[in-house]
Amino acid sequence: MDEKILIVGAGPTGLVLALWLTKLGVRVRIIDKDSGPGQTSRAMVVHARTLEFYHQIGIAHELVEKGIKVEDVTIRQQGNIAASVVFGLIGKDSSPFPFILSFPQDDHEKILLEHLHQSGVTVERNTELIEFLEDDHGVSATLKKPDGTEIATTHYLLGCDGARSVVRNQLKLDFPGGTYLQIYFVADVLASGEAIKDNMQLCLGDTDFTLVFPIRRSGSVRLIGIVPKAIEGNKTIEFLDVVPAVIKNTKLSISKLNWFSTYHSHHRVAKHFREGRVFLLGDAGHIHSPVGGQGMNTGIGDAINLAWKIAAVLQKRAAVSILDSFEAERITFAHQLASTTDKVFQAITNEGLLGKFIKKIWFPYVFPFVARFARVKLFVFDTVSQIKIQYRKSPLSKGEAGRVAGGDRLPWVRMGDSDNFKSLEILDWQIHVYGKLQDDFCQSITKLGFVLQVFPWSKEAKKAGLKESAVYFIRPDGYIAYANLNQDNALLEFIAIHQILPRT
Repeated sequence: MDEKILIVGAGPTGLVLALWLTKLGVRVRIIDKDSGPGQTSRAMVVHARTLEFYHQIGIAHELVEKGIKVEDVTIRQQGNIAASVVFGLIGKDSSPFPFILSFPQDDHEKILLEHLHQSGVTVERNTELIEFLEDDHGVSATLKKPDGTEIATTHYLLGCDGARSVVRNQLKLDFPGGTYLQIYFVADVLASGEAIKDNMQLCLGDTDFTLVFPIRRSGSVRLIGIVPKAIEGNKTIEFLDVVPAVIKNTKLSISKLNWFSTYHSHHRVAKHFREGRVFLLGDAGHIHSPVGGQGMNTGIGDAINLAWKIAAVLQKRAAVSILDSFEAERITFAHQLASTTDKVFQAITNEGLLGKFIKKIWFPYVFPFVARFARVKLFVFDTVSQIKIQYRKSPLSKGEAGRVAGGDRLPWVRMGDSDNFKSLEILDWQIHVYGKLQDDFCQSITKLGFVLQVFPWSKEAKKAGLKESAVYFIRPDGYIAYANLNQDNALLEFIAIHQILPRT
């Protein structure tokens, strides 16, 4: 094989996939048909779960330093403040990153590219996948390069090549769903006004809306919204066409346009995310309304979910069947996300009584009222931040101990100046016990070579839903594969079934 892994597409999903695989000791090759990374971007939001993944490979602090922490949301109607919802540090007991990070995708990609380059991997630009063939031993891919055509062979082909995925199209996989009639716009502008703050502004019109995100330049903001219905039919849509609606919704005074683009949004999920040795990740497998800023974060979640599994199989540290869990885990969430964001989007843009209720009553009055309750705010934070994603129905999940079950994300537990997430930096399977460790269990486990982490029992661990002296078998991505109230040989059976071996 030329390379063990061929990644098609160098957006955030492909870059994170390449970076994690490299960290896990797997050789990768990443190609992209474009001449360089995008200079403009739609994605602005980096959620807590993504930052937790980045913390595992030591790059979270860099994004946080360069981005802006968004801890509250202002809701405006016709430019006037209707309500303000302060989430603040409501997630302070849920995650070490209890906020939404506003950070443009183009800047985000630069950081990923820099770290990938430091790891010895360079994106091959102007290189396009033409076709591929799979057999029992690998995949042969025909690549169109600036200097000619190349046949590359690889163990696995990973399609991160976006909504118009060549990989998905060649697999002839259905991509059911639909396209929204509304046209989105995104713009980077210099502006002044009340809506220029270090928070997110949801500015509602009668039939449209504009989101205002802060960028780390004084007076610079990112605008995302819907093109007014009156000009949807224009042959070309320029920024000047949407300015009246933007000003009406936000009451901003715009002094300079840096860039502007329009696009259609979709809600689609591929029939499958895997065919043999070929996988689909990110927009190649699922696309949906940008409501909630979930798209890029979901693609990154796909990348990390698959990276450690492929590394384990290639390095003969897990059964090949472990790859089956990728689709089982990620396609369920993709369907749920596409459905949820679609319903929210349709409600916001509804021109009938429902739309009027949402914009004139729900957002200004009902939502701020219910959001006063800590449990509601915590539920919203946990859901939007993606830390509630769980894989309890996965073939790789088993058992329950306390409120935590196999398939759940490992709860974050603070311990003085440290926390239990520090242990996740090893990017390997490990066993956690919060409380007392039995000698016979310790001896049987240590013989297998797995890292065993024993933490003192605490009120923080109890609050997180863990059970004293229970056993939790943690995957490299920080999810619990196996939970058991008892320290017995049942864990050994689980390990044997999946043929799991440690890296260390």
